[in-house]
Amino acid sequence: MADCNHDCEHCEENCDSRTSPQSLRVNLNERSKVKHVIGVVSGKGGVGKSLVSSLTAVGLANNGHQVAILDADITGPSIPQAFGIKQKAMGDGELIFPARSEKGIQIISANMLLDNDEDPILWRGTLISNLVKQFFTDVFWDDVDYMIVDLPPGTGDVALTVFQSLPLDGIIVVSTPQQLVETIVKKAVNMANQMNIPVLGLVENMSYITCPDCGKKIALYGNSQLDVLANKYNVPLLARLPLVPENATLVDAGLAENINVEEFAPVIEAIERIK
Repeated sequence: MADCNHDCEHCEENCDSRTSPQSLRVNLNERSKVKHVIGVVSGKGGVGKSLVSSLTAVGLANNGHQVAILDADITGPSIPQAFGIKQKAMGDGELIFPARSEKGIQIISANMLLDNDEDPILWRGTLISNLVKQFFTDVFWDDVDYMIVDLPPGTGDVALTVFQSLPLDGIIVVSTPQQLVETIVKKAVNMANQMNIPVLGLVENMSYITCPDCGKKIALYGNSQLDVLANKYNVPLLARLPLVPENATLVDAGLAENINVEEFAPVIEAIERIK
């Protein structure tokens, strides 16, 4: 049409000039390269999602991959603490440089932008979501094989932003054995299915504790039903992780790279099968 102003949202004409809805996907800057992006999600807080993100990054790095962690839990960042990252984010006027752990894992987190780590981030959802996207687009990601995105709990703004805006190859869903968590897991899996994001598998954290005297496995939170849920949704149950107090001590000391959990190997194998 000759008088078309291309404002299709407010136009009732069905013409050839009508533009199609634009994708919400954001792109890396020209200096960065990321081959695969994996999200780690949980329906509720306190299930060990950041621990699973850390174990995933460390396991992949130990296998010789270049790994990065994008800490998308903007108001509750814990990744810098787990890896002993004290430095603040630096840049060259064009891009932000991530910190690097002792094993070379590239890390960006909201805490790296604060003068004081204890300062709260009092932002509304839109600003938080925009920062998550900027962490992907405005950071220099140096030839990354696997980027792990540590999401905040729930299926709110940040999860929606990551699912829509980042090129996710799949997600890992973290749970604990309590019956209440079953409903929460369903929400995370259903959200992924509705947005055509592959669910690589489920990880049950704090599944049991091993008696130091007799070696018996004790289910502190009751018997798990997660295998039933995994079968229902045709999603692999990749690992049941024990509750190990020493691991929490290592994380608090910034030594996440020293944690070795044999039961976690299937999670790494599932990610490495991504083409």
